[in-house]
Amino acid sequence: MKLGEILNNNLSTNSIDKMFKDNSSNIKSVESKKDSGFAQALTNAIDGVNESQETSYNAMKDIATGEVKNLQEAVVKIEKADINLKLALVVQNKAIGAYKEIMRMQI
Repeated sequence: MKLGEILNNNLSTNSIDKMFKDNSSNIKSVESKKDSGFAQALTNAIDGVNESQETSYNAMKDIATGEVKNLQEAVVKIEKADINLKLALVVQNKAIGAYKEIMRMQI
């Protein structure tokens, strides 16, 4: 999924499920819990981003200490974590923008 498509999608649970599922195998699949609500889906996605960040930090530590066995795999883990974090920030900014827009509406 392209970044432009992500930005243009509505912030529905299904689109968020698809974004996180498509972008990283480290992020937990939210789609497996169809009965759960938006809050649970968001919690699972954030947990997945946190796990990928921890994996990235461990890979960086291994590179720094010289314990890395495969440098390419370590770099891939670091880049995946970076992309996951950027995606989470885009979703956060879209959610905040939507909230502010709703708050500006007159009843």
